[in-house]
Amino acid sequence: QVQVVESGGGLVQAGGSLRLSCAASGSIFAINAMGWYRQTPGKERELVAVITSGGSTTYADSVQGRFTISRDNAKNTLYLQMISAKPEDTAVYYCKVNAVTGRRRDNWDYWGQGAQVTVSS
Repeated sequence: QVQVVESGGGLVQAGGSLRLSCAASGSIFAINAMGWYRQTPGKERELVAVITSGGSTTYADSVQGRFTISRDNAKNTLYLQMISAKPEDTAVYYCKVNAVTGRRRDNWDYWGQGAQVTVSS
């Protein structure tokens, strides 16, 4: 079983910075892609950024140039560095980990519990 634990959410002023962390633990054989998603009331969950096992990144247009996704493979940890935060970035941010896990070497998506990020204007 895999646990995904997020941290770093909170309140930040517009123009400020915040860093989210996501740590995966458990019976992990390998981690493939990892990503951040966000959701606000009235909207569907949307992709924020994804990073592959090879380090290739993809960003939503709305965060391009302001957010940076990175990973520490040794720690099975994912990060999202948010700079120049905007009120529109306010959302619950979810971490997703695609991993090969367990004795059966199953490949699944694992989701974190979500972290609230609020950007005040």
